[in-house]
Amino acid sequence: MKKIFSCALFSVVMLTAWGAAKPQMQVDTVKINSVNNIVSPMKVTVALPETYLAKGDTAHYPVVYLLHGYSDDYSYYPKRMPLDSVASAYNMIIVCPDGRDSWYWDSPVNPDFQMESFFTQELVPTIDSLYRTRKSPEQRAIVGLSMGGHGALWLAMRHSDIWKNAGSMSGGVDITKREFHDQWRMKERLGEFKDNSVRWGEHTVAALVPGLQPGQLNIIFCCGTEDFFFDVNNELSKSLNDHRIGHTYFTATGDHSWPYWNKVIYPILDNFKSHFDSGK
Repeated sequence: MKKIFSCALFSVVMLTAWGAAKPQMQVDTVKINSVNNIVSPMKVTVALPETYLAKGDTAHYPVVYLLHGYSDDYSYYPKRMPLDSVASAYNMIIVCPDGRDSWYWDSPVNPDFQMESFFTQELVPTIDSLYRTRKSPEQRAIVGLSMGGHGALWLAMRHSDIWKNAGSMSGGVDITKREFHDQWRMKERLGEFKDNSVRWGEHTVAALVPGLQPGQLNIIFCCGTEDFFFDVNNELSKSLNDHRIGHTYFTATGDHSWPYWNKVIYPILDNFKSHFDSGK
């Protein structure tokens, strides 16, 4: 697997409102001009813990990549939760990229949606170059909701050399179900299901489970009992158990909406912090 830093020097990075050397705000926007066939610039929200800005602070921090769902963008989480307070409470850097309804794949049919390559070859190296991050997979996590839940597990399962911690909230973890074929612009990224069923099967999180090794990832995910993705999340947990892949899966009353996600994000961040602190 390619080292993720190989393309870092080709990214042209601009910061809004601050200089790269000394960020002055807890939450701001980074713009990245991509070379991976992504329509530029790519906007990313970054939230820093309060201590990061303290005079004389030289500490390095773990990073959580927080992925939004379908039809939203990089600005979604700051509108829904106090990112500055969360980053400070957990003492971590939080990064919210723009997923552009890509499902976080490298689209085999649309050259403007090579999102997996952007994340692995440009986004992570850029964040590591701009901020005092802990540059090891054990000190990185990735989590998202809905489309972003699929994306987080998809990226971590395929790139555990980058992220050792992965989570999902109400994730669309098996896109091959008939009721999903015409939803969420997936056929624009993969082609029509009836003509590309093998491709669809290769681009779903559920298909990655047999390739995992025990202990390869710290996996935690959840889904509300009234969510339309509830069944596929149950099936994912069963498949992980069948393949003896340790994971944490929890459910609670809730549907596919922010009131549910606003509750379950915190147990997931607790899990990540525990792993960050232990160095595992």
